[in-house]
Amino acid sequence: MSTRLQTKYKEEVISALMEKFNYDNIMQVPKLEKVIVNMGVGEAKDNPKSLETAVEELKEITGQKPVITKAKKSVSNFKIREGMPVGCKVTLRGEKMYYFLDKLMNIALPRVRDFRGVSPKSFDGRGNYALGIKEQLIFPEIEYDKIDKIRGFDIIVVTTAESDEEAKELLGQLGMPFKK
Repeated sequence: MSTRLQTKYKEEVISALMEKFNYDNIMQVPKLEKVIVNMGVGEAKDNPKSLETAVEELKEITGQKPVITKAKKSVSNFKIREGMPVGCKVTLRGEKMYYFLDKLMNIALPRVRDFRGVSPKSFDGRGNYALGIKEQLIFPEIEYDKIDKIRGFDIIVVTTAESDEEAKELLGQLGMPFKK
């Protein structure tokens, strides 16, 4: 069973990209590889309970259990020791990735206040797209009354595209609302 976004990719996007970039082989067409959702929880050093709630919220949003990330280096200014838990992340692939992106583009992003589109400049030069979300409330799974603190997180969309132009076209065709 494939998701709405997977079906759209197979039926419409592949042919449109082959036509636009003149690919000889269907295997040259860029595709989504994975989506990484990362949430830094700075107050975890003082309040370990905040990390648990962040993990629970990320689990509700993505539908997959997050991995707790630990500090790689000690930073005395932030009172952080090497190995302390500082956040959590989820790597989505396959059907869960398409489901999450569909939900992000069609439900969550339009719920952002004064939303005019996402920046088309957030590509890294290798065909990957990074997006920052200021608050977790835009996702319908999060209940407003149950959150203790508004947390933001990063979403990185990794594609097999060779250039930013190809990746932008791929995401645009899939329905990513870029600013004009």
